[in-house]
Amino acid sequence: MTAYLVPTLAGLLTGAGLIIAIGPQNVFVLRQGVARRHTGQIVAVCALSDVVLIVAGVAGLGALVAAHPEVVTFAKAAGGLYVGALGVMAARRCVRSDEAIAAADESGAESTGRWVAVGTALALTWLNPHVYLDTVITMGAIANGHGNGKWAFAFGACIASVVWFTALGGGARRLSGFFASPQAWKMLDAVVAVIMLGMAIALFASI
Repeated sequence: MTAYLVPTLAGLLTGAGLIIAIGPQNVFVLRQGVARRHTGQIVAVCALSDVVLIVAGVAGLGALVAAHPEVVTFAKAAGGLYVGALGVMAARRCVRSDEAIAAADESGAESTGRWVAVGTALALTWLNPHVYLDTVITMGAIANGHGNGKWAFAFGACIASVVWFTALGGGARRLSGFFASPQAWKMLDAVVAVIMLGMAIALFASI
């Protein structure tokens, strides 16, 4: 039992370090949580996707991805386009009038459909090349360095992902009262726009 404790803790800390970094996926979970729109489904999709990717990386998918760099190149191009589009949409929301924001909130006109929200969460996860570089290749290599404890490492990393996304979604929901102000929504969308557009530029520059 003790022999598996070290790799489990190593996986927990490594997973936390790679997952907690602010990126498009985390920003999307945050915004949907604040808006109280399909938070549970989005958290489940993000956490489950990470679990699948972590397990795949430990099982050896990382070596396959490393042998076919065109997979990462495709993810960079597709992810750059998608993240860029989300950034432009967020930037457009920043310039709306306070009245337009309040009216949209009251009428529910901006409510994102469940399947659209889930699809966006999937795209931000699976079209993010950092998922393959960090979660699959890097984490897979570190896990296999623990020998027989590699699955304990994977378990720790999976726990980190589930805990993080649950805390992020739940914590964001508690901030919904603060975002009753249109100005607060503009500030949040400005942050979303900067992160999304910055990520899109970085992805295209790295192709």
